[in-house]
Amino acid sequence: MAMNADTLWSLLVTVRERQPLVHNITNFVVMNNSANALLALGASPAMVHSCDEVEDFVSFSHALVINIGTLYSEQIAACKLAAMRARAVGVPWILDPVGAGATSYRRAVANALVRLQPNAIRGNGSEILTLVRQAGGGRGVDSQHGSKAVLDAARLLAQETGAVVAVTGAVDYVTDGAQVTAIANGHPLMTRVTGLGCSVTAVIGAFLAVELDPLAATVAGLAVFGVAGEIAAEQARGPGSLQVALLDALHTMTQDDLAQRLKLEKVNP
Repeated sequence: MAMNADTLWSLLVTVRERQPLVHNITNFVVMNNSANALLALGASPAMVHSCDEVEDFVSFSHALVINIGTLYSEQIAACKLAAMRARAVGVPWILDPVGAGATSYRRAVANALVRLQPNAIRGNGSEILTLVRQAGGGRGVDSQHGSKAVLDAARLLAQETGAVVAVTGAVDYVTDGAQVTAIANGHPLMTRVTGLGCSVTAVIGAFLAVELDPLAATVAGLAVFGVAGEIAAEQARGPGSLQVALLDALHTMTQDDLAQRLKLEKVNP
């Protein structure tokens, strides 16, 4: 698929029309943020974590989002059950390996989930480096590596896993192991609000629900969220008002907004 403002707008319209059910197994810090971002986008969020029902729930969902931000044993068991069922029934899913390099336990969990074949993986530079076993020293959820510096690692991870890999930072890079797309949308103020990276993972999940090509879906999610962040930052007085303005921007985004602001380009191998 040729990725430009028109095709990305078409995907956003499809999300709004279909209102896909996005099943989230996510962390306590961002649950409300992610649910509201999905609602503002036009999708239908569900936060279903119990081992007793995740397999049934993912079976009739349109996408699955797994986020390991606040780990505990039952949640990890639920993540594994949901991911296996998603693969079995053909529901696309995305992994957000939050803070993957912080502890040996977190690294082990992230690697186990990668082996369950997500359609897409989104992380910062440190998290992606951890997954390809080149480093393990991320400071919690903060990245010590810029997104461009780990582009080769992202390509390798995509090739090894078959997943589309997104490395997010000041510029976001998305790769399927061969082609690479860069998205330069967003605003520095977004880094002052906790959980926006987790929210964009959920938004990507909504696009995975309506687009078979995970590369196109991941680019669309990052681009739409980045453009919304720019619009919100122009209206906000600080991080608090940015959160509200971002939801409004996701909800009211127009084709002109996307066409005028989109900063997307193919990167040469």
